[in-house]
Amino acid sequence: MRIEENKPLAPFTTFGIGGPARWFVEAASEDEIVEATGWARERGLKLFVLGGGSNLLVSDAGFEGLVLRIGLRGIETSEPEFLRSAGKRIYRAAAGEDWDSFVQRTVEENCAGIECLAGIPGTVGGTPVQNVGAYGQEVASTIESVRVFDLFAGLFHEFPAEYCGFGYRRSRFNSTDRGRYLVTRVDYRLALGGAPTLRFEELQKSIEENILGRQPSLAEVAALVRRVRQAKGMLLVEGDPDCRSAGSFFKNPVVSEEQVAQIAAAVDKEPPSFPAGPGQVKLPAAWLIAQAGFTKGYALGRAAISSRHTLALINLGGASAAEVLALADQINAAVEARFGIQLEMEPVLVGF
Repeated sequence: MRIEENKPLAPFTTFGIGGPARWFVEAASEDEIVEATGWARERGLKLFVLGGGSNLLVSDAGFEGLVLRIGLRGIETSEPEFLRSAGKRIYRAAAGEDWDSFVQRTVEENCAGIECLAGIPGTVGGTPVQNVGAYGQEVASTIESVRVFDLFAGLFHEFPAEYCGFGYRRSRFNSTDRGRYLVTRVDYRLALGGAPTLRFEELQKSIEENILGRQPSLAEVAALVRRVRQAKGMLLVEGDPDCRSAGSFFKNPVVSEEQVAQIAAAVDKEPPSFPAGPGQVKLPAAWLIAQAGFTKGYALGRAAISSRHTLALINLGGASAAEVLALADQINAAVEARFGIQLEMEPVLVGF
């Protein structure tokens, strides 16, 4: 195990922002995770677990503790008889595996369940933490179990999905037990030979325009999802300035039906919305931001709203974390003033 000092963190993030880690280590095995966390505990250091760096904003001062980057690799498949007869296959993926590459492998092997989550940056280990979702799918619907290291007890556990507290962009790992568990492996139960999920209107339209007269394959759906994401600047493409971001910066708020009626009256039109449970409705944060007066490309210093999607904040080049937060605060204040809704930031804040 090699521990480094004053390691720049900006290169490890898709935002390209942030100061150094006082201490830094990459763990390639569970034994090294135990060793690294023990090293930090003995010295009374704060610990931050780094995955793909795609959903976080690091402070300009960096992190005064140990940053533990998860480098565990490996994917195994399992088809016990009781699963095979049900047309299911288990994929056991180590937390450090690249998520989009993992999705691509599953669709090439004709296993359905996560094809609409193609193109999302980051690693496997981050997916249960945020309950990653897009275009009509969430990982919670496919997760069989999550293997974790309990930082408090120093033990490994395997939690079944029902023990993970999944909700919209939520799990026990980023809410009630934030900071306690470190994900080392995720098991997904996928449908062998299953049909793609086509419930999202924007995706259906793209399929109608590109694939005529037949049901698309899983690989075709994944490719179309990446194309849609790229059109919004939500796909990591080398040299594309709109890609220096943390993806969606704000969560879509869930509000009451009464609040929706009030918003409709305020703007004199019905807002786009999606059902979110009895008496609850999910509103697109991007729509609220646009209605609050912000346009694509709006800049504050060296931070800006993406030129292709109002939900993404980007680094124009050399932006500081302070500039990004100032822009986020300005947007949030305007949305709250107009609609009485406080937007919740999606990225994890590190070192603040």
